[in-house]
Amino acid sequence: MPDQSIPSARPSTQSAPTPQPAGGHGISRRALLGTAGATGIVLGAAGGAAGYAAAPAQAAPLTSLGSDRAMFHGKHQPGITEGLQARGHLIAFDLAAGAGRKEAAALLRRWSTTAERLMAGEAAPHDDTAVARDAGPSSLTITFGFGHGFFDRTGLDKQRPSALDPLPDFSSDHLDKARSDGDLWVQIGANDALVAFHALRAIQQDAGEAARLRWQMNGFNRTPGATAHHMTARNLMGQLDGTRNPKPIDPDFDRRIFVPASGEPAWMANGSYAVVRRIRMLLDDWEKLSVTAQEAVVGRRKSNGAPLTGDHETSPMDLEKTDSKGEYVVPLNAHARITRPDRNGGAAMLRRPFSYHDGFGADGTPDAGLLFICWQADPLRGFVPVQRKLDRGDALSQFIRHEASALFAVPGGAAKGEYVGQRLLEG
Repeated sequence: MPDQSIPSARPSTQSAPTPQPAGGHGISRRALLGTAGATGIVLGAAGGAAGYAAAPAQAAPLTSLGSDRAMFHGKHQPGITEGLQARGHLIAFDLAAGAGRKEAAALLRRWSTTAERLMAGEAAPHDDTAVARDAGPSSLTITFGFGHGFFDRTGLDKQRPSALDPLPDFSSDHLDKARSDGDLWVQIGANDALVAFHALRAIQQDAGEAARLRWQMNGFNRTPGATAHHMTARNLMGQLDGTRNPKPIDPDFDRRIFVPASGEPAWMANGSYAVVRRIRMLLDDWEKLSVTAQEAVVGRRKSNGAPLTGDHETSPMDLEKTDSKGEYVVPLNAHARITRPDRNGGAAMLRRPFSYHDGFGADGTPDAGLLFICWQADPLRGFVPVQRKLDRGDALSQFIRHEASALFAVPGGAAKGEYVGQRLLEG
């Protein structure tokens, strides 16, 4: 898990007023808040269920957490540079037997329409489940990508980017093929679990007969506002994870993360590539280590994320500093040392993952870890060289296990009136 990691790349949301739905599209989730509040008052006045507190005299206004909205249309797809969300779902589909380019285009058109409406806090275009009817947009983002096999199935193999070549094998891999790869990938994130689940169901229903589910993974992050002040997120090992993440204010951010407008193939202009890895953390083994030993593995202090040679999270890491015994303060195999961009030819990636916990094994060990998602303009220059170096001697490797892997081409954002991937499918 490279040190250039998780935190929000931008403020957690792009706030905008939630539009009222056009006639015939149903009531917006946000508009229904007032109805829900009024109902609560009536129940309270009538006594409701014995023992429940009386309802407030006025319904509380929708909080900023619920009203925050990300934009569907734009230069880039949503869900890449927005801040970390509290809940996430990752889903991969394979095109159904007999489905080709025509069916794929119709599917992406349906998915784009649904994503635009749900991200605005409106009901799904058809058969809405009403799961999230009381909530606002809650920073919902829905992102779409194409896997390697998608291009063969749609007859578009000549349009497949060379950067989408399969990732090489790594010695740390213990991959479950059934939970890896896929023709189509959808990333859903929101700051409300019901809003995220609502989007998941709508996307699955929209797939219809065109695509079948290959795998799905569920994740979470800390809810925005849970800490007294903004800070880098912690992973399930308890470490601050994301200190060196690239930021949009960096002068070379776009070059490292997004395919240039003049890039190849043309349909990937302003898009990015997502590497998705399910990384199990061997928490029972990790938690047996002392805090000092954990910090030596990572190369940073557990309390505040500071490098072992500094006082603050953003203090420069002095890789040449030695202790009284002449040993490096930041060990040679420390995770933070190995993943530094300046030690990897400038390789950088924008990490935006989710933690996960899927219960316990028969022996009681937790099935928990990180749904690693990293974004880059070229995975052969971003993820691959860093992972190869980690493979050769990262101290953290004995406490993690890579169990699933996928790579997706994520096209640029859809302009108003377009659907995601239209330039590929209709070009």
